[in-house]
Amino acid sequence: MAAETSTQSYSEKWYWDDRYTNESDPFDWYQNYPSLSPLINLYVPHRTHRALVIGCGNSAFSEGMVDDGYGDVVNIDISSVVIDAMNKKYSDRPQLKYLKMDVRDMKAFQDASFDAVIDKGTLDSILCGSNSRQHSTQMLDEVWRVLKDKGVYILITYGAPNYRLRLFKESSCSWTTKLHVIDKSLTDQPLETPKWELTKPIPLDDEGSSVESAIGKSPDVHYIYVCIKDAALKTETDAA
Repeated sequence: MAAETSTQSYSEKWYWDDRYTNESDPFDWYQNYPSLSPLINLYVPHRTHRALVIGCGNSAFSEGMVDDGYGDVVNIDISSVVIDAMNKKYSDRPQLKYLKMDVRDMKAFQDASFDAVIDKGTLDSILCGSNSRQHSTQMLDEVWRVLKDKGVYILITYGAPNYRLRLFKESSCSWTTKLHVIDKSLTDQPLETPKWELTKPIPLDDEGSSVESAIGKSPDVHYIYVCIKDAALKTETDAA
């Protein structure tokens, strides 16, 4: 079914309800927890930190976080089908919470509620749909709002810096952004020599053009943007 559906459907609730009704096996977009855990541990160092996983689907990623010692992992998804299924599956894991919610409207959460927000493909899905710029800006504004100051938004995406950095700038949020990459092939089996060390940030200029000199043109990687909320920077921008 998924192969026959245009990527535009990725932004629609009906698509995900239908998909999760028909596909119950766990599926992790882009990367799984073991492959990303060194980076998660680096930027979310305290296991008591509260994390929000947006567009969680039926991924085992959050289960991996709890197995790694994280004690409060909240998961949201627009699909009530998958949220119901995950609540049943993890009814014996109080560290895992599952809520039906639209990432563009998270008013159920207070400001500065989370130390980290983790996104594996949700922003990408929104960008596939209609009014994608408006909806992605709404999402980024909400992510920024629910993060504590100096909290991190970790975005795993196929989107190259020249596209994603521009998107960050178009929102009203203020981020300090670091870029990491991970080889796509690590999803299946590790390469002997990764293109770039996962926990080492890639030098990043304003337009992202410095990335090509570091890892070459059109690299076969997933990009990981670590966006650190900087409330002071936003205050300065608003004052100006």
